[in-house]
Amino acid sequence: MTTVNGLPAHILLVHAIVVLLPLAALLLVLTAVWPAVRRKLAGANAILSVLVVVLVPVTTDAGEWLERRVASTPLVRAHTDLGDTAIWAAIPVAVLALVVWWRAREARAAAVVQEPQVTEPGIAEPGGAEPGSTAVVTRPVAARRTFLAPASTTVTVVVAVLCVLAAGAACYDIARIGDSGAQASWQGQFSPNAVPHAGHAG
Repeated sequence: MTTVNGLPAHILLVHAIVVLLPLAALLLVLTAVWPAVRRKLAGANAILSVLVVVLVPVTTDAGEWLERRVASTPLVRAHTDLGDTAIWAAIPVAVLALVVWWRAREARAAAVVQEPQVTEPGIAEPGGAEPGSTAVVTRPVAARRTFLAPASTTVTVVVAVLCVLAAGAACYDIARIGDSGAQASWQGQFSPNAVPHAGHAG
């Protein structure tokens, strides 16, 4: 992707990364430490985080296309170099978002489910049902096999700590990349004083 509506695609795509990666990082922390949010948003954040991982190289490729079409300055080169680190910030967020979602999924599947069953008339069931009556009883269904220890408090704490670290690193990296891009675009390109315009002089 090179241009969109006559503008370099990079300057449009980068806004999506600047918004979506920190959003995914924030949701990663919330889903890791807050069970109610995890139940509702872990799956959506896993999808969002993977989407960001796909979008990052598209954005950096568009940036490299633009770099070859602007004046090469130290600030532009510094921004390009920093932009290449975005993928390494996005991947851990996506991997951990998938881990959080999968552990939540396994936790639900591993719970012992009480399956209601109706007994046939004439069969006495434990608990006082009379012969000839129809009773509803429950029997546990065998728990499914798990792989990411959804019931382990230790693993949950370790995953939460990793999520906080990955989210913080991603936000810090995006802030550095955004700042370097702003420096490359605007340093020396504006006047510190207001410029008089026709009709406003005086």
